[in-house]
Amino acid sequence: METLIVLLTTLLASRTAGALGARRFAAWPTCAAYALGVMLIMTGTTHFLPEAFADSPVPTHADLLPMVPPFAPFPGAMVYLTGVLELLGAAGLFLARTRRAAGLGLTALFVVLLPANIYAAVSDIPFNGAPATPLWARIPEQALYIGVALWAAGVLRTTRRGDRDQSSRAGTLRSVP
Repeated sequence: METLIVLLTTLLASRTAGALGARRFAAWPTCAAYALGVMLIMTGTTHFLPEAFADSPVPTHADLLPMVPPFAPFPGAMVYLTGVLELLGAAGLFLARTRRAAGLGLTALFVVLLPANIYAAVSDIPFNGAPATPLWARIPEQALYIGVALWAAGVLRTTRRGDRDQSSRAGTLRSVP
């Protein structure tokens, strides 16, 4: 739930900055890229936190290990690998020229991580001392992250109403002799 709050708060804060004149945040997809990047920095760093942080409010490497399904080899290495991929994806989202590749790569990562989320929910694996997140909450949240990654990558496009009106008028003008 914290990750969702970070994602949405960052999205709204960056878009507000855009509305106030920060050109970098003038478009929703760019804001989505930054919001997902901030969220992934938060989640990706937890993959590397040692046991010494076990009493902190954030999860550690040890908290993530039980989520790795039994069929996945080298659970510890998998947790580190996914952390690295999350951090690389976040960095890629911040740069316009790598945003599309990062968004598509993160989409693939989120799809690959879906079995771990299903396994953790179905096996009732607690997370960071809290009860396991139910499957009905995990799947839509993962789908949201996939959607935001695709939106940031430019695969899912939003069209402003004014743009549609102008394009329809332009089409009408072209067809009139």
